[in-house]
Amino acid sequence: MDLEARAHAEHPDELRLWLRLLACTQLIERDLRTHLRAEFDTTLPRFDLMAQLERAPEGLRMNELSRRMMVTGGNVTGITDQLEREGLVERVVLESDRRAFLVRLTPKGRKLFRSMAEAHEAWVVDAFGGLAPTEIAALYQLLGKVKQHYLEMT
Repeated sequence: MDLEARAHAEHPDELRLWLRLLACTQLIERDLRTHLRAEFDTTLPRFDLMAQLERAPEGLRMNELSRRMMVTGGNVTGITDQLEREGLVERVVLESDRRAFLVRLTPKGRKLFRSMAEAHEAWVVDAFGGLAPTEIAALYQLLGKVKQHYLEMT
């Protein structure tokens, strides 16, 4: 039973919408995790860390990776250690602060990430295959309004 099943007709439409959004997110994420495991023998957190590093070719400090991924430093350290052992990332000491280092993708890691990102994009496109392009555009625009309203409230 998914989250949406918790809602009843007497609940506000907003609550039912929220639960539907969560249910859709969980279904798609579960599918992405399954594909990543089956096709690349990796996990979504590893993919996410590599995605952050792809966006910052010069590398990122561990605390910045933690902040961007919204996980603890310990989680990032464990994933980084695994990826480093596999030759997918490297730690580079900063000349300005010999105690600190940057983490960046190796050429091997960059090549693997590009393959994973291409497949990931195709899986996400497939997940929304039941919608027409106009429906995708409308949903994107409406969720943008929700996001903007929320940002203005906080």
